[in-house]
Amino acid sequence: MDAHINKLPILILYPHSRCNCRCVMCDIWKVTNSEEISEAELRRHLEDIESLGVEQVVFSGGEPLMHSDLFRLATLLRERSIATTLLTTALLLERDADKVGESIDEVIVSLDGPAAIHDEIRRVPNAFYKLAAGVSCVTERFSTPVHARCTVQRRNRRALCETVEAAGVIGVHSISFLAADLTSEAFNRPTALPSDRQMDLAPNIDELAELEEEIETLISEYVDDIAEGFIREDGFKLRRIVKHYRAHHLLEEPVAPQCNAPWVSAVVESDGTVRPCFFHRPVGNVRDGLEAVVNGPVARSFREGLDVASNATCRRCVCSLIHRA
Repeated sequence: MDAHINKLPILILYPHSRCNCRCVMCDIWKVTNSEEISEAELRRHLEDIESLGVEQVVFSGGEPLMHSDLFRLATLLRERSIATTLLTTALLLERDADKVGESIDEVIVSLDGPAAIHDEIRRVPNAFYKLAAGVSCVTERFSTPVHARCTVQRRNRRALCETVEAAGVIGVHSISFLAADLTSEAFNRPTALPSDRQMDLAPNIDELAELEEEIETLISEYVDDIAEGFIREDGFKLRRIVKHYRAHHLLEEPVAPQCNAPWVSAVVESDGTVRPCFFHRPVGNVRDGLEAVVNGPVARSFREGLDVASNATCRRCVCSLIHRA
């Protein structure tokens, strides 16, 4: 693939540096300083965003709904026919349902289990019921699609089918599953998770059998029999979750997913840091200009040298983005 990016279809923005959950698999909640991408900053980069042909902006973070004026950012983008996606804990979704429905094209909420397990993982009392109330407010008033995403780990390894049922009850349009990231510097980690936290998140060798059984039940009861695709992954991708944890325990070699994220997307954090994807190291800061960074010498050198199949970070990756023109 060409190291020079002529078109960048997907741009991921972290509008706000902090989060309102204390999730066991993430350290963003430890951030104490509040940084935001302001309207003025976004305006400064609109020319580059348009010239790079950005089609979709994903608000991630951090919790985007903690931003002081997220919906002004969304409006600026939608005025330029750029679709907006909101990734959210949903704790503030009920409060902001009307603004979300009016300015966001798609919502993805984090759902990590039925009520008790979700709250345990999020470490926020009544997080599940706040999520459910927010989803209901959006779906009852607007046509905005709301999807759920579940991070599979020790605490919910035997409750994935229950999670699908919970997703159906609260009224999301679909649900997807991915494994917990254990080894990258994403999610406000200065280094990979220490071994004790990895042990806390990853099913141990004995628990892997329970996870595999749950995944197979999920496939047989929901994936093979439901043509509508309520679960976004097919059987192959769901079984990769088990393989991810088997590789963690050195029971098999890690295998990178198919992915072209560094060639079709970029991540801009609230302090301006630019990454080629969630999990790789920064390639610059957007204060130097978005196009100047994504096509700068550091980013170009990174893409020129990146072989996804053999790269250590990619081989341990829990995510996958394949964007086809």
